[in-house]
Amino acid sequence: MLKEFLMKITDWVLQKEEEAAKNCAIPIEELEKQIQKLQEKKEELQKKCEEQIKTIDNLIQRIEKIKSEEKLKCNNKNS
Repeated sequence: MLKEFLMKITDWVLQKEEEAAKNCAIPIEELEKQIQKLQEKKEELQKKCEEQIKTIDNLIQRIEKIKSEEKLKCNNKNS
């Protein structure tokens, strides 16, 4: 719910900026700053996601190893 609200506000703000840009009311430098901030945020999020994916991959590997060991152990017991 909050995410949808924030997206609507963001969309509204961008529409207002588009209108202002059509009237040359926004300096190019300001738009460049906004783009730079968004690029930095994107890189930050990408790094965090990559770190979390690595952590999850490590957990999957550990569980797969445990599963393999358990499977071998149980198969030997049952034989």
